[in-house]
Amino acid sequence: MRTRIRSRPTRSRSARSLGAGALLLAAALTLSACGGGASDEIGGGSATSAGSTQLSLVGYAAAEPAFAPVIDGFRRSSAGKDVSFATSYGPSGDQSRKVVAGLPTDVVSFSVEPDMTRLVKAGLVDKDWNQSAFRGVPFGSVVSLVVRKGNPKHIETWDDLLKPGVEVITPNPLSSGSAMWNLLAPYAAESDGGKNPQAGLDYIQKLVTDHVKSRPSSGRDATDLFLQGSGDVLISYENEAIFTQRAGKAVDYVDPAQNIRIENPFAVLDNSGHADAARDFENYLYSTDGQTLLAKAGFRPADPGVAAEYARQFPVPAKLWTVADLGGWDQVSSQLFDKDSGAITKIYTKAIG
Repeated sequence: MRTRIRSRPTRSRSARSLGAGALLLAAALTLSACGGGASDEIGGGSATSAGSTQLSLVGYAAAEPAFAPVIDGFRRSSAGKDVSFATSYGPSGDQSRKVVAGLPTDVVSFSVEPDMTRLVKAGLVDKDWNQSAFRGVPFGSVVSLVVRKGNPKHIETWDDLLKPGVEVITPNPLSSGSAMWNLLAPYAAESDGGKNPQAGLDYIQKLVTDHVKSRPSSGRDATDLFLQGSGDVLISYENEAIFTQRAGKAVDYVDPAQNIRIENPFAVLDNSGHADAARDFENYLYSTDGQTLLAKAGFRPADPGVAAEYARQFPVPAKLWTVADLGGWDQVSSQLFDKDSGAITKIYTKAIG
């Protein structure tokens, strides 16, 4: 079965939904224009107009289009009408380490669970942060292959990335959580869900050594590099591919038939100075309104009812692996991504030289 080339995201079912999607994109782009990106201080990213309570949010780079409309929606609700926000977005691992080092914040959103675990070990997030109905994951995605308009290299499968002359852009897993997902998807596919780990590592070795020439620090930096003309294929989140198309860029994208369920964790910090407002925001994030805004922004919602409504926009891949299939994050982190001994880390370190 051939993978469907997606020249544009499947549109919502009504003109009203189309208009809302355009407004959400405008909101995200407006916040980006305010100075988004990695920052060592809250407020170095972007901030909303003043409220009697200001919440700070530290998130991974590609999450900004998700939170821009949700923050706006929350502030229009009765619980959020007097709340303003200061945000900081950047590479997930770097953001997590900054919070541990003292960057003040009320809520965090990371690309991968190990970045949240770092905060749990530091005593900043409750050990039961993922015991709610949605396991602390308000939204997720799958991995997409973003290609030039018309797909001139005929990229459809993971094996196509290994064709001679194909240059691939993906961020560095030493700093970026999205890079971990980008590599876990083909690793899972090639290793049959971890049953043949060497086959998965052999694929990653060929991909990184022969086809990945640039290693930007975050998923958003990788997108920017691709849009500037580097590479033939960008491995990215589906939501990032959707965001890029909606911004009018000349790209198509493919969701490989063998894929992985991306889960992006969220938590309120134990030492938040505005715990009530932070919990109100968390509740809104999981509400039907919040989940609908996430879906319209291109993120796969956690709520099954909202997910069913947007099923046409987010088709389920033929085989959707999970981190649990690979042994869970403890095993994946130690065996594949440990900074000193991880098998994939070693491949990257050797390739970097």
